[in-house]
Amino acid sequence: MAREKADALANKFPPEFIARCQGFLHDPGISVVAEARLATAQAHIHAMHDPTEGGVATGLRELALASGLGLIVDEARLDILPETALLCAEFGLDPLGLIASGSLLMAMAPEDSPRVVEALRKAGIAASVIGRVVDRAEGLQLIRHGKPEPLPAFERDEIARLFEG
Repeated sequence: MAREKADALANKFPPEFIARCQGFLHDPGISVVAEARLATAQAHIHAMHDPTEGGVATGLRELALASGLGLIVDEARLDILPETALLCAEFGLDPLGLIASGSLLMAMAPEDSPRVVEALRKAGIAASVIGRVVDRAEGLQLIRHGKPEPLPAFERDEIARLFEG
């Protein structure tokens, strides 16, 4: 967004903010290979998914579909960069449906998650447990402001909506 919409952002945000956002492509970057290797060295990982087009919500839906299970995800535990939240608010986008290159969703036994999260954090990688796998009958739920609601579905990536508008 910051690369393609820099002119529109220049009226509302300082140049340093825009430059920082533009730099995210390279730092932290979009590859998740090192993160995946580190995680698999710590525990048996049942599934991994790098949620690119369609964002985290679509990636979670794809994981659930592939496994035949349901998910309960706590929105408050998602690590959405403050810059991302500000740009999404500026353009009226939902960060859950925004391309999420550089993110990695993992499914593992609950008892393994503290070890994996700790190893990732020690390596300087943001990591958290965002939810849990449940029976398919429980569906796909997002806990938003303490209340369950259906996990949003996006017909197309929010970034595509931005550039079409």
